[in-house]
Amino acid sequence: GPTRKMPLTASAMDFFQLFVPDNVLKNMVVQTNMYAKKYQERFGSDDAWIDVTLTEMKAFLGYMISTSIHHCESVLSIWSSGFYSNKSIALIMTQSRFEKILKYFHIVAFRSSQTTHGLYKIQPFLDSLQNGFDSAFRPSQAQVLHEPLIDEDPVFIATCTERELRKRKKRKFSLWVRQCSSTGFICQIYVHLKEGSGADGLDALKNKPQLHSMVAKSLCQNASGKNYIIFTGPSITSLNLFEEFEKQEIYCCGLLSTRKSDCTGLPPSMLNNSETPQSRGQYRIRMKGNMSLICWYNKGHFRFLTNAYSPVQQGVIIKRKSGEIPCPLAVEAFAAHLSYICKYDDKYSKYFISHKPNKTWQQVFWFAISIAINNAYILYKMSEAYHVTRYSRAQFGERLVKELLGLEDTSPSH
Repeated sequence: GPTRKMPLTASAMDFFQLFVPDNVLKNMVVQTNMYAKKYQERFGSDDAWIDVTLTEMKAFLGYMISTSIHHCESVLSIWSSGFYSNKSIALIMTQSRFEKILKYFHIVAFRSSQTTHGLYKIQPFLDSLQNGFDSAFRPSQAQVLHEPLIDEDPVFIATCTERELRKRKKRKFSLWVRQCSSTGFICQIYVHLKEGSGADGLDALKNKPQLHSMVAKSLCQNASGKNYIIFTGPSITSLNLFEEFEKQEIYCCGLLSTRKSDCTGLPPSMLNNSETPQSRGQYRIRMKGNMSLICWYNKGHFRFLTNAYSPVQQGVIIKRKSGEIPCPLAVEAFAAHLSYICKYDDKYSKYFISHKPNKTWQQVFWFAISIAINNAYILYKMSEAYHVTRYSRAQFGERLVKELLGLEDTSPSH
């Protein structure tokens, strides 16, 4: 749960600023102004440009965040006369001023000589965000590693041309998270760039198990020695990785797939489906030390690799139509935690910022901001302030936009 007690009067902005405080926003102001100056020195002066202020930077973020609530495809729709126009917030800043800030917006204006990392333009922000996540929340023992569902606007998908859709699907990075499975709070983000010749570039992509193992290690670098139980999907599950994690006192439970998983070191007899017909709930087990490989049958064979649960402990999976199906406890735990993450995706994925820039670092930035707002809402729901105001996720987003635009008084006396 949360590590600090927030006051009853805490606003949406107070929760958001646990992760994106004023000093981070001030840095954006400084870097944006530096980039604008550098750009104009190189390409000619821009008479319409005036240095951006902290108030304007907050308003700029507010406009972007508003697209996550109203799902307009372009943030510029706010100033239009169409369906997505929003006269109540459009008056705070002119469209031309917003476009100028968008043109020059930067988090790191200059590349240092030592920088080789492809995400150098956003890495300081991701590091700051990670510090905020670590200091504001203590996760439960059970956590999940996965790629969160990033919802695309269904209206846009239905109306766009095939060419636009093809162009849009080419995202140059994948976003992975370590998530607390009892609250949905995202504890850590890892961004993998799909381009580049380094160890984490295209060459590594050809070896998927190796790549996913690297992603898992990066996401769990702060988790050693805490007795966490990590649930993983088939792409990450592997005997070598689980054994390595066990040495760090991280325990695992993962779904295994003969097609997607690295099955090195596992007994072939457990990876082949038996020819004799089986009844639902039957299972076979093979053990080596603390590691168990479970093959469970339920309208198909499901395999699980775990060192977090005893394979002889019984559990049940309850189905609406067929009632209770017996299974090992590891299977029940895996199903419960994964279903929670599916609920999280259903509830929160539609609140990702709709703005889709061309630059990869900007795409990552808006995804990271969206995750920070979802995390802020989760902390709000766990605080006493929620019992006073009880905002839904959409209402919380709307309050945050108004507070960023200066339309709401966020002082404690309010």
